Amino acid sequence: MLISFSVRNFRTFRERVEWSLVASPDKTREEDNVVDLPAFGLRLLKSAVVYGANASGKSKLVDVLEYMRWFVRSSSKNGQAGESTQVEPFKLNPDSVQDTSEFEIQFVHQNALYRYGFEVTSAKVRAEWLFTRTEKGIRNKPEIELFYRTEQEITHHPRRFGGIVGELVKNAAVRENALLLSVAAQFNQPRATAILEWFNQLVVLSGRDEAWEGALTFILLRYPDRKQHILDFLRDADLDIDHVQEEEQDLPIQRNTKPTESAENLRNWSIQQHANAKTLHRAYNDAREPAEPVEFSLQLDESAGTQKMLVLAGPVLSAIDQGHVLVVDEMDARLHPNLISKIVQLFNSKTTNPNNAQLLFNTHDTNLLASGNFRRDQIWFTEKNRYGEATLYSLADFKTDVVKKDDDFEANYVRGKYGAVPYLGNFNALPKSDVASEAEPAQ
Repeated sequence: MLISFSVRNFRTFRERVEWSLVASPDKTREEDNVVDLPAFGLRLLKSAVVYGANASGKSKLVDVLEYMRWFVRSSSKNGQAGESTQVEPFKLNPDSVQDTSEFEIQFVHQNALYRYGFEVTSAKVRAEWLFTRTEKGIRNKPEIELFYRTEQEITHHPRRFGGIVGELVKNAAVRENALLLSVAAQFNQPRATAILEWFNQLVVLSGRDEAWEGALTFILLRYPDRKQHILDFLRDADLDIDHVQEEEQDLPIQRNTKPTESAENLRNWSIQQHANAKTLHRAYNDAREPAEPVEFSLQLDESAGTQKMLVLAGPVLSAIDQGHVLVVDEMDARLHPNLISKIVQLFNSKTTNPNNAQLLFNTHDTNLLASGNFRRDQIWFTEKNRYGEATLYSLADFKTDVVKKDDDFEANYVRGKYGAVPYLGNFNALPKSDVASEAEPAQ
């Protein structure tokens, strides 16, 4: 489970911000929305949502996890000496452009708690660290340093993070633009492999390439039991789809194919599946008696909302089934508010989410604030200052005499009590063109 992640000097975040899934002492919706991990002294939230004005940093927060996931998975395999790390520092301050960008994440995986982070420029890794705690000790048991790296100087725990790592350090085999964690995982170092597995299980849907993001749904459609779950999901969403017929074509994943080639092959396969997929709808004659089902093209005949629900179906159901973390940018785009509320309820439930999957997303849908789905510590906001720097804060950060658990969160947010809303100018004062002012009414 994800505990928290933080970032500094990345895109719109100049100063350090942290998105935490650690529950506050509040006991609201405790049984469903909170997971108790007594071995680590933690209570973690199953979901969290971020609100904010346009261009306030909501999507960039999702980008943080997407970048971390990409860099951890690919830096050892795709990068060559001198190749960029592709990090994007805060650009509106010349000092920040020259500074490093820092990322850190904490999570629990395979009965261990990990704190992993790195500090990078576009050219190199300036620092990297990994700490752990096992669940066998008391909650205040100190962390164990598995490794710490400053530039190319690396110290590591010879027993808990040893094996091939000693040879890598001895032979200076880790390039300055690659992560030690990624290289160690490539050589099957057990701890590094476990952490890489966690990042592989993390699903981030940015919406920038839905053809790729829909691949998981099309993969699951090839398995009868998983396919039925997806059809049930679509049917519960009132989409009137009885069946999805995907194209019979082998998955383009080969063991001897490079990771970048596999990803591109899978993306192309997903695009083809989306283009050729058919949906079946029930039909009725004039007497309202069942007629032959009608076949629609998913790409040409179905609405944008239906297509997005299909993209979401695989990641949502897979996360809940496996207990993974799902992160979605603008989850409300093209979807009805009631659908979003139901998806949130799937995660915030002991019955439908027994494996403690987590959902993190951003939205403009204020109806969710009045739905009763969220505790105060699950509601977050992004806001920019006059210098273009984004901040992140939680509704639980407000004093209890300002924000009470029975307040109307939606009404208070819309009227600006919590900040994170746009400051709108006088649209009526916008200049009118001569053409518009002189136009004659249509006859």
